[in-house]
Amino acid sequence: MTALFDIVASAGLWAAVLRIATPLIFGTLGAVLCERSGVLNLGIEGIMTFGAMVGWLTVYNGADLWTGMLVAALAGAVFGLLHALLSVTLGLSQHVTGLGITLFASSLSYFLFRLNVPLASTPPTIVPFKPVSIPVLSDLPFFGQAIFTQTMPTYLAILIAMMMSYVIFRMPLGLAIRMTGENPHAAEAQGINPVRIRYSAIMAGSALMGMGGAFLTLSAFNSFFPTMVQGRGWICIALVVFASWRPGRALLGALLFAFFDAFQLRLQPVLGDRVPYQIFLMIPYILSIAALALVARRAKVPQALMQPYRRGER
Repeated sequence: MTALFDIVASAGLWAAVLRIATPLIFGTLGAVLCERSGVLNLGIEGIMTFGAMVGWLTVYNGADLWTGMLVAALAGAVFGLLHALLSVTLGLSQHVTGLGITLFASSLSYFLFRLNVPLASTPPTIVPFKPVSIPVLSDLPFFGQAIFTQTMPTYLAILIAMMMSYVIFRMPLGLAIRMTGENPHAAEAQGINPVRIRYSAIMAGSALMGMGGAFLTLSAFNSFFPTMVQGRGWICIALVVFASWRPGRALLGALLFAFFDAFQLRLQPVLGDRVPYQIFLMIPYILSIAALALVARRAKVPQALMQPYRRGER
């Protein structure tokens, strides 16, 4: 018990929680935005992978880190445009379209990476974002090391979560997005263009997904490999349900999963000689499934989610 308390009370654990949570925050916020407008985006895994690759490749070819993040966001928006074209304009299955984009984006990522970086014994690296020390705050005991020594994209992700929560629940634009996700025909009757809202939400949400992938190569690590997203996109889809489609809860859900992940990494050296390591790898997913099961029944799903919209039809 003493060892467990020491782990939880460690500032290093909580610093790792924020670092691990950052790509999940970006991805979950992007999925929340898409689904609030009524469109399920299962292309998130592929979009994050492509964002990780194109962001890294941009910096590797001489651009600065923020340009890499911007390019990743733009690439995500392009895949979002493709998803919107297929699922909104053509009315195709959102499940099939999303999975197709995941397969396409993941394969294209590997192809373009190998086209620009031939096979090598060790992947080339870049200089990633450095942790930012905030005057006074970074010197605080415990909280300084745990919270105020992160890289800038982490602070950006938290800021976007707060801004998105305000926009969705306090601004006319947010009301239009929510109306489109609940009843696009009622939104149309109020002078709102549901097609335009869905296109905008999908592209903006996909841009956030691309930024989540770029964080992995530009901040968490310094190189790219095709499997580095490792299912984070699917975790984001589950976190949307856990968050009940609310950005603030999405932030908390990402932090909760990241805590489980960071905790098991620090638990392995303590109990590793008595417990198979595969058990530790399972812990974040088992606890996340348990947490999801507790809140899923009370979650209020947007009523028009996954329902194609046709102007004038009901």
